[in-house]
Amino acid sequence: MELLDQINAVVWGPVTLWLLGLTGLYLMVGLRFMPLRRIGFGIRQAAASIRSSQGEGDVSAFGSLTTALAATIGTGNVAGVAGAITLGGPGAVFWMWLIALVGMATKYAESLLAVHYREVDELGEHVGGPMYFIRNGLGPSWGWLATLFALFGTLAGFGIGNGVQAHEMALALNKSLGVPELATGLVMGAIAFAVLIGGIERIARVTEVVVPFMAVVYVGGALVILVAHLGEIPAALGLIFNDAFSGKAVAGGALGTVIRAGISRGIFSNESGMGTAPIAQAAAKPGDPVLQGTVAMLGTFIDTIIVCTMTALVIVISGLYGQGESGVALTMSAFNKGLPGAAWLVTFGTVFFTGTTILGWGYYSERCLEFLVGTGAIKPFRLVWVAVVVFGAVATGGVIWTIADILNGLMAIPNLIGLLLLSGTVFRLTRQYDFNKAGL
Repeated sequence: MELLDQINAVVWGPVTLWLLGLTGLYLMVGLRFMPLRRIGFGIRQAAASIRSSQGEGDVSAFGSLTTALAATIGTGNVAGVAGAITLGGPGAVFWMWLIALVGMATKYAESLLAVHYREVDELGEHVGGPMYFIRNGLGPSWGWLATLFALFGTLAGFGIGNGVQAHEMALALNKSLGVPELATGLVMGAIAFAVLIGGIERIARVTEVVVPFMAVVYVGGALVILVAHLGEIPAALGLIFNDAFSGKAVAGGALGTVIRAGISRGIFSNESGMGTAPIAQAAAKPGDPVLQGTVAMLGTFIDTIIVCTMTALVIVISGLYGQGESGVALTMSAFNKGLPGAAWLVTFGTVFFTGTTILGWGYYSERCLEFLVGTGAIKPFRLVWVAVVVFGAVATGGVIWTIADILNGLMAIPNLIGLLLLSGTVFRLTRQYDFNKAGL
């Protein structure tokens, strides 16, 4: 475990954090803050695709968004936020917000490129993502970088998208209802296989229903708690902003601890810069790169600015952080203190958030593996994926979280390099786009 912690400290050291933050800031400035100005446009395009979805692709723009949200709204929104506050104090929340805002530009850019450089595989399905836009956009000489991303993406899925999620789901159900961890793993594994076997179309059909439902219930419940403690919100916000620059990390250490906790857990939650969501966006109709980019960037806003903020405020208002509990346990205690009996919301959120993340990430890792070895690996992969769901449910949480953090960082680096080198294409396509004609 000590060796893993040392590797994690290097992977998530200053270089990676600066690369994530400055790439997002560079893209936001280069796009003239378009992602912030076009949030309404993205919402309208996603809504319009529910009613009618035509063009080249496998799923609607809304379906691709909910598939991506299924993968991003996960344990990071429940356990990850609690972990960030446990390590970095309330100030870590500020850095989660900041990385999310600039991350909207990153998510827009990587999704635009994924659609622009996507391909049709031998099964007739649209495939894309960093591995494709690096190879097709930068040329064959950059194939090694595309391969690195696909390799890290395949492996990362088993940590961030599978093992961590299964572990937190099993933990929540065991603590609240006494369900054995193995039983949770077996049931979730069976559900995952039944959905994944149908590919992106079945995944999208499931997430289009489940994701909005779970988000509304969880956020709605958190809002009830916050309304009940309305007078305490200004003080909580003040604490977040003050501690963001004071270096008062709960786990000790200087300002760097606060920043690292916020950024790493923020990226774990919204995945901006990791290059995962574009894999789902590449399958969307109508195949308009800019339009799909504006829809994709909503995922970061919804995940962190809305859902994570609800969790964070409930925890900060409770004052329970730094007292020994972390992860799901801390979030459950905070919800219970805010409104007696409200811990069921955390159990509900954890089960649904983690379950849908396992589905979304199953698709991501499958596509990464397909890039590496072809479509023949898809069926064996799904069997291994299900086995890891069961293993993750009964495994030790600390080790899984550390491995997930390491693989997150390794995934992000090839994607960010590709984004920076292809940023000119992102700026050019965006500036040529007629938002008025598209329906603004």
